[in-house]
Amino acid sequence: MRIPGFLTAAAVTLLAACSQQGPGESAPATSGTAAGAASSGKPVVGLALSTQNNPFFVELKDGAQKAANDAGVNLLVVDAQDDPARQISSVEDLIQRRVSVILLNPTDSSALAGAVQSAQRANIPVVTLDRGVDGVDVASHIASDNVAGGKMAADYLAKALGGKGNIIELQGVAGTSAARERGKGFDDAIAGTGMKIVASQPANFDRAQGLSVSENLLQAHGDVQAIFAQNDEMALGAVQALAGKNKKVLVVGFDGTPDGKTAVQNGTMAATVAQQPEEIGRLGVETAKKLIDKQPVEKSIAVPLKLLTKE
Repeated sequence: MRIPGFLTAAAVTLLAACSQQGPGESAPATSGTAAGAASSGKPVVGLALSTQNNPFFVELKDGAQKAANDAGVNLLVVDAQDDPARQISSVEDLIQRRVSVILLNPTDSSALAGAVQSAQRANIPVVTLDRGVDGVDVASHIASDNVAGGKMAADYLAKALGGKGNIIELQGVAGTSAARERGKGFDDAIAGTGMKIVASQPANFDRAQGLSVSENLLQAHGDVQAIFAQNDEMALGAVQALAGKNKKVLVVGFDGTPDGKTAVQNGTMAATVAQQPEEIGRLGVETAKKLIDKQPVEKSIAVPLKLLTKE
């Protein structure tokens, strides 16, 4: 059957539009497009997030967007939904769009190394946010000191429990620098006390998994005085697992998300090691603008942490 010419042209146009998206993606959430930036004369900064299903990274994005508005740059946001393959594809798409700088919050610190090298071969600087990328030298890395934060959580529990007690540790996504570093800071500090980590298991920075993993570990280990979760979402899952149980278990999280802070205020969480995600996003865009303007930037930018308790 012969296809009318106007239908063929429409199909070609549709295919061209679809080719601008990564595999399995609808159009990525953006605050501007590369085409729009080209016509406006504004530089484009790509922000490749691990997920927007976590309040921490939503706050990070909001901080970046405010800074982009102030700096006069367009921010192009892509969401990997915690899928390394999807994020690699998204970064390759940002490279094809010829963004000026890529801000990368990696889903996996090892898996994204090749994508970073691809950007660098295209002369696009990469700035990592919150999590690093293994084996590559990026323009700048902006994050809290996760090792120090893990130690902060351990020191709090040592004081609260008098240096004695059994602890369950909920780990983040294996392969991320944040999970490795928070775990190292916590585990090393606990090793110097009379406390003991009786179980450690990944719950992948996810609240629902934090609930299910906590339920299983609490059933297997009845004599537990504390749970340390490497982020607030898992800590909130642990709080759900403890609901209705007639036992006092201190739950400590990490991030300082709005829900985490509320849980600390109402006493269901004992503490959280609070980061400043909006500040990480803001500093990311400000660093990108310096790179665009050919100004020097710091190789490592530390964002302060603080321990939040009800007091």
